[in-house]
Amino acid sequence: MKLLRVTLIYAGLVLVGSIAALAQSASFSVSQNGKSVGTASYAFTSTPAGYNSESLVRISMQGLDYSLSKTEQLDKANRLTHVLVSGTVNGTAVNIVAKPDATQLLLNISANGRASTTRLDAHPASVFLADFDPGALQTLLALNVTQQGRGLWAVIPKKAGSAAPVEVATYAPEQGTLDGKPIQVQHLTATVSGERTELFAGPKNELLQAELPEEGFALVRTGFVLTPPKKPIAPPEGFPQQQQQTGQQQQQPAQQQPAQQYPQPAPQE
Repeated sequence: MKLLRVTLIYAGLVLVGSIAALAQSASFSVSQNGKSVGTASYAFTSTPAGYNSESLVRISMQGLDYSLSKTEQLDKANRLTHVLVSGTVNGTAVNIVAKPDATQLLLNISANGRASTTRLDAHPASVFLADFDPGALQTLLALNVTQQGRGLWAVIPKKAGSAAPVEVATYAPEQGTLDGKPIQVQHLTATVSGERTELFAGPKNELLQAELPEEGFALVRTGFVLTPPKKPIAPPEGFPQQQQQTGQQQQQPAQQQPAQQYPQPAPQE
């Protein structure tokens, strides 16, 4: 009886993971240090073979003019079967096609009028992780459930392309509001190549907010507000500024971020 109960619970978790990538859409604001710099969205639709995913991103700010249009096909287990990406990075057009090829993942990248082909080892539970893409993060949340947090990989479409394992950690639930109504929030982190993304998801595993590795950047779902943590106590007057900053970092380690890294076109030969 106990075994049956565990099996049913696991089946329910798998179903939730699949629902997260089924027939839903969402829009997000993109901000840096609380200032709006763009928008992003995704839409998932079911197909006989699995799901179609579409993502749109537009960012315009000093030093970064970035757009992304991604069409992706996934099987019923949320595994990648085909990706088509077109975008611009500071005026440079970039086009990418990715698809499994036997035991490898084939990446064709075109930028600056040049084309390159990269073959990566194929991993069943892989996410095509373009910068600022909420659809990719939603797929990662779904795969994290179906894979029980194991064997996750990210395909990183920078330069010639690469793949890296994804480590996911789960923290205590938090609270927030969605369209003014209270909602319990899952808190996870996804670490790829030493860079950590904070993920916040709803009861149905839907992406609500992501705090990105790029310094100060965040994606926030339209209508969502995360209940803020308590502010650290202000240091006394005359406290050296450097020590103030060090103290704040010790009280808020999760906010430490690596330097900015933006998507880059394929290198010229």
